[in-house]
Amino acid sequence: MFFQEDNTYKDIREKSLEQWLDDMEKHEDVAVRGGIPLIRDYLRTLQAENRRLADENELKNTYLRKMSKREK
Repeated sequence: MFFQEDNTYKDIREKSLEQWLDDMEKHEDVAVRGGIPLIRDYLRTLQAENRRLADENELKNTYLRKMSKREK
């Protein structure tokens, strides 16, 4: 509650994925190289959706807290 969230694992995982995608961009197979921009775009879409859902969840939690205080 009062502690800062530890994102070490998440940061390492994202950097590892980025490194792997960078390596795949240099792959000799054109099909592999050509799919990397699509993967990066899909990942951005998923991250945006996660942020949207987190915001929506926070909004619902705030509303529920206000409603529970009102009932008392």
